[in-house]
Amino acid sequence: MAIFKYNPERPFRGNPDLHLHYWGREECAPGHSVGPGVRDLYKIHFIHAGTGQVTVGRETHILQPGQAFLTYPHILTHYAADTAKPWTYSWVAFTGEEIGYLLSKTSLSPEHPVFPMDDLLMPALYDRLSTAADHKDSLDLPLKAIMYEFFGLLVRLVPAAANPIPLPRQKSIYVEQCLHYLHAHYCENVTVERMSSSLKLDRKYLSALFKKTVGLPPQQYLLNFRIAKACELLTETPCTIGEISRSVGYQDPLLFSRMFKKVKGCSPKEYRIRHAGNDIVL
Repeated sequence: MAIFKYNPERPFRGNPDLHLHYWGREECAPGHSVGPGVRDLYKIHFIHAGTGQVTVGRETHILQPGQAFLTYPHILTHYAADTAKPWTYSWVAFTGEEIGYLLSKTSLSPEHPVFPMDDLLMPALYDRLSTAADHKDSLDLPLKAIMYEFFGLLVRLVPAAANPIPLPRQKSIYVEQCLHYLHAHYCENVTVERMSSSLKLDRKYLSALFKKTVGLPPQQYLLNFRIAKACELLTETPCTIGEISRSVGYQDPLLFSRMFKKVKGCSPKEYRIRHAGNDIVL
């Protein structure tokens, strides 16, 4: 059974630099699987026992005890516990304006999301955060202090290369513009042609650059993003299937249901029943 806790200071309107959303721990059932899907936040899983795998784009990594992996916002990710020796892991989920800068000081990336755990802080991170959260009168300062301690350790464990070779900044900006466009217009009739025209870029060039950087063609990324948003609405609102369909860009509820089943393996109605009462998909 999964155990998770929220930051008591959510939604942290006064602290935009580092937002700790929730943390938890779970002894996974054999074959326990999450995704493929996208999220709006960063999330790190720390493997304490067992084994499993995480797939980002076309890259699959096998993880053992003593390792951890980072999932990025809006990057398609799938992870699953082994059927014979499933994971026991803990996790922490966060966002913030400072996260990009902190992670730029490490060698981590969507293509290389795995890193080793240390012997002290990371195995005990769940317990330390839970203890700090019990002191309601201290706001979220102890929680943030623990997280900054963690990031300081992470930079020492997996430092960035001395002379990194980054994606050319202009190309990076193009992909960022694509992501912003898709996130802003996913509820509309989005096409690659319309997006490339809006950004004044060649359609084929934009599609190839997006796929190379993100790991998926724009339309496949858009589909997964829409279905992820639909899952949120199914579990967090009383909206009808038709209302959710239109909210994520499908005027035809039957087409929406067909695409939803293609991604999640079940109908929207079945998904809502399975996840009734769940606040978070772990």
